[in-house]
Amino acid sequence: MPIPRRLVAVAAAAVLSVLPAVPTAADTGPVDLDALFVGAHPDDEAFSLSTLGQWNEEHRVRTGVVTVTRGEGGGNAVGPEEGPALGLLREAEERSAVARAGVREVFNLDDVDFYYTVSAPLTDQVWGGDTLEKVVRVIRRTRPEIILTMDPAPSPGNHGNHQEAARLAVEAFYAAADPKAFPAQISREGLRPFAPSRLLLGGLRGTSRSGPDCATTFQPANPAQNVYGVWSGRPSRGQGKTWAAVERDAQRAYASQGWAVFPDVPTDPAQLGCDFFTQVDARVPFPEPGTPAAGAPTAILDGALTRPNGTVPLGTLFGLRTSTFDVRPGTPFTVEVTATAPPSEALGRSSVALRVPDGWRVSGSGDLGRLAAGRTGSATFEVRPGTGARVRVAATLTTEKGRGYTDRQVEVSPAVRGGQQLLPQVAQYEKWTADVGVPQLRGLVTPVLTLPSGGARQVGVVVTNVSDAARSGTVRLDLPAGFTADRAEAPYQNLAAGAATTVPFTVTNSDPSLKTSNEGGDYAYTITVDGTSTSRAALELVPATTIPQAASAPSVDGAESGGEYPGPALDIGRLWEGTACSSAADCSGTAKLSWHDDTLYVLAHVKDDVLGTRLPASDCKRHWRTDAVEIAVDPRGASENTSTTFKTAVLPVTAEGPPCALRDADNRQGAATGVRIASKVSAGEYTVELSIPMQALPGSVDPEHLGLNILVYDSDTQDKTGQTRIGWSTWGGVQGDPYRWGVARLDGYRPPADRPAPDPVIPDTALSSLDSPQSLEQAVRVGVPLAGGPAAKASESGRVTAAKPTRDGVKVTLHAGAPGKAHLYVRDGQGTAGSRVVTVPAKGTTTVTVPLTRALTASPAVVAGWEASGGGTTASQVPVR
Repeated sequence: MPIPRRLVAVAAAAVLSVLPAVPTAADTGPVDLDALFVGAHPDDEAFSLSTLGQWNEEHRVRTGVVTVTRGEGGGNAVGPEEGPALGLLREAEERSAVARAGVREVFNLDDVDFYYTVSAPLTDQVWGGDTLEKVVRVIRRTRPEIILTMDPAPSPGNHGNHQEAARLAVEAFYAAADPKAFPAQISREGLRPFAPSRLLLGGLRGTSRSGPDCATTFQPANPAQNVYGVWSGRPSRGQGKTWAAVERDAQRAYASQGWAVFPDVPTDPAQLGCDFFTQVDARVPFPEPGTPAAGAPTAILDGALTRPNGTVPLGTLFGLRTSTFDVRPGTPFTVEVTATAPPSEALGRSSVALRVPDGWRVSGSGDLGRLAAGRTGSATFEVRPGTGARVRVAATLTTEKGRGYTDRQVEVSPAVRGGQQLLPQVAQYEKWTADVGVPQLRGLVTPVLTLPSGGARQVGVVVTNVSDAARSGTVRLDLPAGFTADRAEAPYQNLAAGAATTVPFTVTNSDPSLKTSNEGGDYAYTITVDGTSTSRAALELVPATTIPQAASAPSVDGAESGGEYPGPALDIGRLWEGTACSSAADCSGTAKLSWHDDTLYVLAHVKDDVLGTRLPASDCKRHWRTDAVEIAVDPRGASENTSTTFKTAVLPVTAEGPPCALRDADNRQGAATGVRIASKVSAGEYTVELSIPMQALPGSVDPEHLGLNILVYDSDTQDKTGQTRIGWSTWGGVQGDPYRWGVARLDGYRPPADRPAPDPVIPDTALSSLDSPQSLEQAVRVGVPLAGGPAAKASESGRVTAAKPTRDGVKVTLHAGAPGKAHLYVRDGQGTAGSRVVTVPAKGTTTVTVPLTRALTASPAVVAGWEASGGGTTASQVPVR
């Protein structure tokens, strides 16, 4: 599905800048960052600001933020702006927020933020193939030693944009150092390859306790992972409060996202926790896990930006590589360890020692000889593994100038291993880890499959032969109580070395009284291959129902009449996100469904003691800001993401009175064409009813396996923020996860054979950095071109050379080396006082007048963005005088 993308211009008059109108000499010049956070939206870095602020105040660490989109697809709790105008507002919020942590550089990449999805593949398809190049260009220009990013795995509820941003950061960590990656950046743009020192993901998988020892008490789910914590309870000298409180103040700047109402953090330091970061890779020595140094607030900086006592000098490179990630007991593999002295300092006599788990054997010499400045030494070891699972292979470096530590994960595997078939997104992620060469990131998501309550499905066990000879054997399932399989075990035969095969089982939920997994949790079970190799997997029960045929078409009037809905009432009062309902009167609900002819009918009755903001009917979108009922339908129950589903939300009441409905985050957002709605609102409750023509669904219905969910959004405030989300099939982020929706059988329904499945319509508008005066001011100040793109050629560049006030506005003089387009903004301490976009048809000097929308205040300036006809941009700025 090709996705068009276009950048549109919007007015910038209402946005304030946190930067001075005219940069000082000390502010200007090429930027050299120490750390770079890569996220998808404004606010993605918001829960790391405690750490970034500490680093800046204590160690003068200069951090920048890459924001792939400006969040144009998000909600707006403070005004009517949407699309690019909302992106401009959210950029201003982000710059204000991160400034509290000493962060000034925000690099927006101008990719489109479409709608909430948990699909990284869909995100990649929409963003297109040039986003990685832009991230690499930013890294090569700003040269950060530390890269921080988000969770790349399709963990349940993890935003697909977050996954994709993290994957881009991981890929860029390696690509920025590779001269073969995007070579035109080197040959044409004059950039140099750059290898960041350390790469870490924000977040953790494991447990810890709050208080000053949160970093040292952390217990990782994977003991071989290197996880570092930075306690948020330390006080800021400059701001007179804990860094957790500073971070909370910063988060409240994201008012458009409803964050202005975030509560204060605890004043008791013992209740404050850590920001955690999981290391993916490092090119320099780093603190050994379990040591006091690993629990220090500088642990992530050490080896890259700070040097603890007794360690090797900064600039020392130290790395370890194994010949394979999957190792087998008794089968040797090799480990190569390399150390490079800093360019200007010798390490002297040096050696490395390898550390492996108990019962493993190591052979080889660790002598590196004398390492002069800039010289590299290497040592190769043979390791014969014993038993284990995911383990560390570690190396310690000893030199005349200090010591260092590094490690690498390997996984002990039997000759043949088996695992439950993966969900499509998880399988795609696992392939990505192999393609990029980061096997240490595989296996982060527990394999799960859903099946309807009381129903059955095929479960495939993927058997992989990692030995060097063909194998035959058996696969066994040990299912939990309430589940049966068509056979307890099954054979696989003559599986070639390196090959994989899928052994199918039909699994049935034999006890329909079991709680569905959104209430009772996953149903874990064990897969055993050849009697010794075991793996854990889980089944998730989703609710199921049968939708009966109504004898006649229900009247869509917001009330149930006899015979309209002969089927069972569904409980739509289960919590999935937000604050739990204080009582059934606060928020709870039931729903009934039926079908007649070629139409689906839904009646939802909701208990709600306080109605949220009554939005105008013209603002009937982003329904999560107030009270709403959302109906989600997956015609065939097999969608990977919501772009092939139907989703519509009904607001039971609007500012004008009647209800409204709109489709969102589905196959075709906007007007719910053909859908009829009605509502009745009374004290403490409301009912919504709607009819959905089956022909409005994106494809023919599978009457035996219709994906269905009914979700209720509850707001008890008048500030366009929701507090509680309840529904029928409920997990965090379930609105974007069709595989976790419930399953409905349409009793007696026969769909047309040839109903088309239309291509998805995806929002494709994003703010251009050329239309963001704040981005232009930054480009002038730090010398990094806009949006991760290239600079315009000098012969094709244009710049503003003079500006002076006139009776009608500001007269601006431009000098152009070739035809192009100038985006001009008159700025002062209050923001933008006037703007104009001018097409310059030829090289030379051009004079234009920018009209003003108000009188100028102190220190006005004109900032200009130049869009060269041959590609690339430049930015310039002059005072008005």
